[in-house]
Amino acid sequence: MSAPEFWSDRNAARGVMSEASGIKGKLEAFDAIGRRLADLPVLEEMAREDGGAEADAEFRKEVAEAAKALGELELRLLLGDPNDRLDAICSINAGAGGTESCDWASMLLRMYQRWAERRGFKIEMIDMLEGEGAGIKNCTFVVRGELAFGYIKCERGVHRLVRISPFDSNARRHTSFASLDVIAEIQDDIEIEIADKDIRVDVYRAGGPGGQGVNTTDSAVRITHIPTGMIVTCQNERSQIKNRATAMKILKARLYELEMDKKRAEMEKYYGEKGQIGWGRQIRSYVLQPYQMVKDLRTGEQTSDTQGVLDGDIDAFIEAKLRGKKRTDADDADLE
Repeated sequence: MSAPEFWSDRNAARGVMSEASGIKGKLEAFDAIGRRLADLPVLEEMAREDGGAEADAEFRKEVAEAAKALGELELRLLLGDPNDRLDAICSINAGAGGTESCDWASMLLRMYQRWAERRGFKIEMIDMLEGEGAGIKNCTFVVRGELAFGYIKCERGVHRLVRISPFDSNARRHTSFASLDVIAEIQDDIEIEIADKDIRVDVYRAGGPGGQGVNTTDSAVRITHIPTGMIVTCQNERSQIKNRATAMKILKARLYELEMDKKRAEMEKYYGEKGQIGWGRQIRSYVLQPYQMVKDLRTGEQTSDTQGVLDGDIDAFIEAKLRGKKRTDADDADLE
């Protein structure tokens, strides 16, 4: 970074600085843990000499905090894939079920927004299609922050909601589905060749709230990759040029992910968990009626704090997935 020509290529420089920041963060956390663990024997001796309940409680609190910090550091070290440190491009899609599923998709979006706030991540909305009655049909957004993709990739799949429908006048219980797809926002130095003949570009007026000078030009962009059928839309910028550049970047990221899947011959690793947005495909069930329970069907991790989960407290599920926790025989029975 001290080389004279370091800033001659700004994109490469930003990549190096991001990598350096990640390494520095791990080293600082490691050093902090080392100092905290080195202090524990001293604190233990002081607590024994004091003999009071207050000193003992203080020592036990410090041990618990040290254990928590050590667990967090271990979790960071599990995210060793080169793509884990990248930003994440996420898409939420409502399943069959009309207004119910669209409302559930908007609840999922709120959950991930709250989770991102808790972790200090930023969310940049790329595209959103609102539902006819309520909620959203689909949306695409980018989660930006250190190890964003590494964490949220664990959430890829179909999510199932069971509740008393607020849209049903007879107050019946309904089941809704929505899916989250996650890919890494690849860097510009990764070569993905897209021929002009392989894409179709459509422009249209952006949707959303109106106002003076808003939605008066064809600034929104839809790019269709003809060989694969992939469709990417972007309308968050007023400039058609910027929207096209963002859409092309997302398309390249998706094609790169697809190629990596083919090379590893493990298509199920990335897309098999999601599959059809419906019964038998869910990775997690959120039951609000007749009882309160959120259960991950891959790991067996569960909690009765449904409101906390919907407010973004999903780290326990992510940690269980990263640590490779498997559900036991007692977990095999799905939630009714």
